This record gives sequence, C-alpha cells and structure tokens, in this order.
Amino acid sequence: MRDRLRAVLFDMDGTLVDSEKLWDAAMHAFYAQHDAVMTPEFRESTVGGSAENVMRMVYDDLGLEPAPDAMAQSADWLHDYTGELFDQGLPWRPGARELLDNCLAAGVPLALVTNTRRALAERALKTIGSHYFAVTVCGDEVPDGKPHPAPYLRAASLLGVAPADCLAIEDSVTGVASADAAGCAVLVVPNDVDVPGGPRRRHVESLVGLDVDDLQAIHAELDIEGASGR
Repeated sequence: MRDRLRAVLFDMDGTLVDSEKLWDAAMHAFYAQHDAVMTPEFRESTVGGSAENVMRMVYDDLGLEPAPDAMAQSADWLHDYTGELFDQGLPWRPGARELLDNCLAAGVPLALVTNTRRALAERALKTIGSHYFAVTVCGDEVPDGKPHPAPYLRAASLLGVAPADCLAIEDSVTGVASADAAGCAVLVVPNDVDVPGGPRRRHVESLVGLDVDDLQAIHAELDIEGASGR
C-alpha cells in the first residue's frame, strides 16, 4: 500500500458534533412560523446542504415567493436560532474527539470543511476547539458550497496538498459528493441519512477506536481501489 495521506479533512455537522438535531429544531420552528409541518423526507433531503440551497428548497416546499431578500432574511433567522442552540453546548459524535486528539498528537494536518457560515461555525468551535485545525473553510467563503467540490478544493489548497492525498470524513450524501468530486478519498460515517458507496468511499459505523494508522490504511486502500477503477 502507498502511504500518501498528508491531511485529514473533517466535516462538522453530524460528523464531529451531533448538531443536525439542533438544525432539525430550527427548521421545525421555521415551518411552524408558516403554519406548516416539515416532513422527515424533506428534512433528509436538506442534510449537509448550503444555506442558500436549503433555503431555496424550503421556499419551494412552502410555496413561498423566492425573493432573494426574503430568503436571505430567513437564512439569517435560521442561523441565529441554531446559534442560540449551539451556545448551549454541542454533543460530540462517538469517537470524534478522540480521533482529533490522536491526529493532533501525530502531527497530521487537519482542516474543518463545513457548509455552515463562518459566524456560526465559530460558535461551534467553542465546543470543538479551533486548535485542532490548521485551516477552516466555511460555506460563505467559497463561490459554491457542498455538493460542489469548491470547499474541499479550497481546504486542500490552503494546506498545500493535493486532494488525492487527503482523506475526507463525512456523514451526508451532499458532503460525500463534494469531497468525492474534489478528488479526495472519503471515510463515510453515516448519521441519520444513508450514503451510497463508491470506488473511493469506505463506510464505518462510527469513529470509535479509529486512529491515524487506521486512517492511513483506509486512505491507501481507497487510493489503490480508485486507481484500479480508473
């Protein structure tokens, strides 16, 4: 196996912290303001999406006029509501904090790559710890959010490494598509949404018990599998 892993790129919501449930609460509150009920199927379709894409979907689902100013105000409201929930504390996903500690101790460069806006991501980092990450890329800092490859391409560029030499860790269909399109190998840790497999994707039930050696091995195996599939 070739040992090419040079950086690990972490998604945030649903991967490091169990914040998707807080987004759920905010989304339900927004729907309640419009005397509507959000279905589980619709909520699943929005997981991992950028603020702009999600709000376009919400307005379409509610039958609202998609005026840009109104959608921007709604997105701001949703982020403010979620931010207040973030400030009450974010629960870690199983094994996530231990894996961050292990990577940091081993000197592996880490990036946080999230569709969440910078202001809200900074509130989340009060729980997670910004010291883990050499760089952070947020949804309002790239021309296109996930599932576009731009967030992962930017993270790799800021770290000075090739996307192919990175392992992305993701929980959603949207996030995995972004990392995949950027050329990263992807470790998929599904939370509430099933994520399809692929030639450079490896599924695990949780991050519990994983360390840098495991990530190196997974990346090398996916590197070989991806090369054989090309």
